[in-house]
Amino acid sequence: MWPAYGQAAFIRTGQSEIQAGPNQHAAPIASVAKVMTAYLVLRDHPLRLGQDGPTITLTDADAADTDRRRGHEESVVAIAAGEQLTERQALQALLLPSANNIAAVLARWDAGSVDRFVGRMNATARALGMTHTRYTDPSGYDDATVSTAADQVRVVMRAMRLPVLASIVATPSAILPVAGIVHNTNTLLGHNGFVGVKTGSLDAAGGCFAFGAIRWIGGKRTTITGVVLGQPGHDQIAAALVAADAMVARITGHTQHQVRALPGLPQPPLAPGTAARSHRPRLPARRRTRVNVISTPREKA
Repeated sequence: MWPAYGQAAFIRTGQSEIQAGPNQHAAPIASVAKVMTAYLVLRDHPLRLGQDGPTITLTDADAADTDRRRGHEESVVAIAAGEQLTERQALQALLLPSANNIAAVLARWDAGSVDRFVGRMNATARALGMTHTRYTDPSGYDDATVSTAADQVRVVMRAMRLPVLASIVATPSAILPVAGIVHNTNTLLGHNGFVGVKTGSLDAAGGCFAFGAIRWIGGKRTTITGVVLGQPGHDQIAAALVAADAMVARITGHTQHQVRALPGLPQPPLAPGTAARSHRPRLPARRRTRVNVISTPREKA
């Protein structure tokens, strides 16, 4: 059920416990951290579907911060001093193209300073029972922002209960005043029932993906909420997407051949020393992998 590399966890409709795979340990989570950022902003400044929310005016300091981040090859969207973004547009910039500069803008807008916002992120993590999580920034670019797959499932579940957040992460693209059209880094949208949520990648984190997928299991509409972390590969985000797609297929009882391959995505990596399926000798049935049960352009973060 689990990816050959990294760590993963999930919960599905009707379950009260998170199913956690092996190798759960605190590790960098890259832009998956932005799920907590969006969750806190919407908790403090609720929006209803169709609402744009208050306006955030970007400053010279925001523009300078964006230039600095671009120089470090971080994931940013183009902005201009004096530009006005609605709350919804800022969340779109945060969650679709994964803009680190807008994560900082939202943190300051919500809490008055990035440090104060990060304190709220950690307080919320503790309240949600995320005992192996520590946030040090609102974007996940800092590789000291660490968590486990199982911990992240907790906040992803909460976040996806917010209709506005769920609608944004299910959107392929959006239009921003200065940046223009921005695209969702989650190219699994619309394939195999995937409806979100957030990709991430860093050298220290590998490929990461917090996801939601809707499938029919036993004749019942079932939502699977999960997280994969630490996926290796030249294209780390693609590796994370493939790992999640294969994991959902196994959860729902489909074989890899029954799941339509996505153009341009590599096949899931095999465990070290494992031959490709067509060249694999037939082996005796193996014992099931132990499952831990826990109660309820390159992205550069």
